[in-house]
Amino acid sequence: MAADIPPPDPELPKDARLGSLDERLDRIRQEEAMRTKKAQPDPVTRIWQRMFSHLVGAPAGGGIFGWGLDTLFGTFPLFFLLMLFLGFGVGVVNIMRISKTPSGSGPGAS
Repeated sequence: MAADIPPPDPELPKDARLGSLDERLDRIRQEEAMRTKKAQPDPVTRIWQRMFSHLVGAPAGGGIFGWGLDTLFGTFPLFFLLMLFLGFGVGVVNIMRISKTPSGSGPGAS
């Protein structure tokens, strides 16, 4: 291991070598931060994606659940339509809730 360490430069005082090391480490850390930087999504994009997922997911989930109940009880269109409309209502209520919250708060906000 001692063979891997370069010999100290006798011409430089100890503080100058440490300062040089600090500068190189800072430069490398900045380059690494720029390389691994995550792109932050646009808040507007995040909001419309949440709204779209509620408008599609809630009725789809309700329809699937209603279809399962209809298959179980043998009353095909009854529970399917009931749960589909209930899911749509839940999706609209969730969108109203999203529209009342500020764009910087809520789940998914960073």
